[in-house]
Amino acid sequence: MPAQRSCRRPRIDPHPPLLHARALDDLRFIRETMERSARFTAASGSGQTIIGVTALAAAWVASRQSSPNTWLEVWIVEAVVSVAIAVAATQYKARRTGLPITSGPGRKVALSFSPPIAAAALITPVLHRAGMTSALPGTWLLLYGVGVVTGGAFSVASVPVMGLCFMAVGAMALFTPAWGNLWMAAGFGALHIGFGIFIARKHGG
Repeated sequence: MPAQRSCRRPRIDPHPPLLHARALDDLRFIRETMERSARFTAASGSGQTIIGVTALAAAWVASRQSSPNTWLEVWIVEAVVSVAIAVAATQYKARRTGLPITSGPGRKVALSFSPPIAAAALITPVLHRAGMTSALPGTWLLLYGVGVVTGGAFSVASVPVMGLCFMAVGAMALFTPAWGNLWMAAGFGALHIGFGIFIARKHGG
């Protein structure tokens, strides 16, 4: 008697969309994990060097001012110029390296760096109105250093080290307020130039 052939059709998996969705979830998890573990390498050493040069010029101009108001105006202008340089330089390097500044590490750097800078901006008019303008250099340097340390935790290793150096200079400035312009030049000028050159050479610009 001849063997009977089975007439059953091969069973087809009724859940291919579920498998596809699971694969997409797995890829998304992998990508987010890589972003969390990545470092923000778009910190521009060249931009920091330029900021350092403008800060040295600002320190010289500020030292020649005879009133606290004009002294403060010089440094406010320098702060605006520095922010513009930093944003432009970071965007340029980010485009060149293919790492958007809105990436996971980029957002972490911004969120960690912003609160100390906001605190410095808020405390500036308070100290100035109270006649404590001489305390501003130490306050600015210290809070800027805190921001660089916290934001630099998600960047290359030399960035948080630079932040610690700013904090050290800020601490010295708080205890020697008469040398405010000198500490501003040492911090925002010399430290930016030194670390900027190092970052540019080691991390590609």
